[in-house]
Amino acid sequence: MSVLSRFLWRDADEHLVIEPMRRRHLDDVLRIEQGSYPKPWSRNVFQSELDLARGGERHYVVARAGGTVVGYAGLMFVVGDAHVTNIAVAAEQQRSGIGTHLLATLAWEAVRRGCEAMTLEVRVSNTGAQALYRRFGFVPAGVRQRYYENTEDAIVMWCHDIAATEFAERLVSLCPDRVPEGRQR
Repeated sequence: MSVLSRFLWRDADEHLVIEPMRRRHLDDVLRIEQGSYPKPWSRNVFQSELDLARGGERHYVVARAGGTVVGYAGLMFVVGDAHVTNIAVAAEQQRSGIGTHLLATLAWEAVRRGCEAMTLEVRVSNTGAQALYRRFGFVPAGVRQRYYENTEDAIVMWCHDIAATEFAERLVSLCPDRVPEGRQR
């Protein structure tokens, strides 16, 4: 498998491309970020995260449709686990499956890097995201009180045993067009 093919997958209809996030994507990423979060990350935070990605500590991707960035997602790697730092989709593209594609891409990367589990925080009020995460096998494990803007609680969710065959089968069933080369569909 080529380095490029590990990171760049195309749907059969070639409308959605997932590729590594680069600095050139940041204007579009920041537009989505500002529309998604009350306290958005700054350009400097994203640039710092991309620097950490170059060192292997993070992994960030964007989703492009028709050449336009319509979503992005990131992972942080910590002692055998992968922490989803963010997933965001442009408001006009939400509920179209882009979040599923982004999360599947992150999950395959976590598996490729030998992680045993994935974790994330999600707003208590974001029931749509919670449903997406449950489809991937994430389960609630606790609550971080007043985590968001010191006002809204976060549900901490974990997905364990991601190296198991059953998790790979789940990923294939959820997103068959995101299966890396060398994996069965």
